[in-house]
Amino acid sequence: MANELAQILDELREDHRNMAILLNLLEQELDRIRANKAPDYELLTDIMRYMTSYSDAVHHPKEDLLYNRMRAASPKLAASLEPVEEDHRRIAKLGEKLRAEIGAMVSGAAVKRERMTEDMVGYLERLRGHMAWEEAELFEEADKLIRKSPGLAIDDAHLRAADPVFGLVREASYSNLLKNIRAMVQG
Repeated sequence: MANELAQILDELREDHRNMAILLNLLEQELDRIRANKAPDYELLTDIMRYMTSYSDAVHHPKEDLLYNRMRAASPKLAASLEPVEEDHRRIAKLGEKLRAEIGAMVSGAAVKRERMTEDMVGYLERLRGHMAWEEAELFEEADKLIRKSPGLAIDDAHLRAADPVFGLVREASYSNLLKNIRAMVQG
């Protein structure tokens, strides 16, 4: 099933807003760690599970489809789009590493706090920088292409997965994360 680029771009922007909320929660837990307080490991686990199972598996591949369509429609964009897929791979690798470290800590394995905080900082900086770049440059180029050629579409049916946290139906396994999101939004 093909969807118009405009609709896909709207979905990607919504994903970025949602991911920013989770990155803010991750940063709050990082601040707790830096203050020598125990973080909410369930929350950290949920954040990284979402980031690696939805963002890396659905959101980034959908962006890659968009960028491939943009390359095909406007070859002059190819150079500016070149680093994006590698950046997605690096972000996924950082996310998996951080998820593994959190999992190891939860299971009682020896993980250096300093190493984990460095990895959290690296993940936060990399993903926020990546999203800012996409919003400021790549999504703007997509908007221009959509205005110039309305009706452009891509087949993203294989990436149509319900968002387990921000979708209409929320997975019960994310209840702690959802509680923390509500608290952040309300207060």
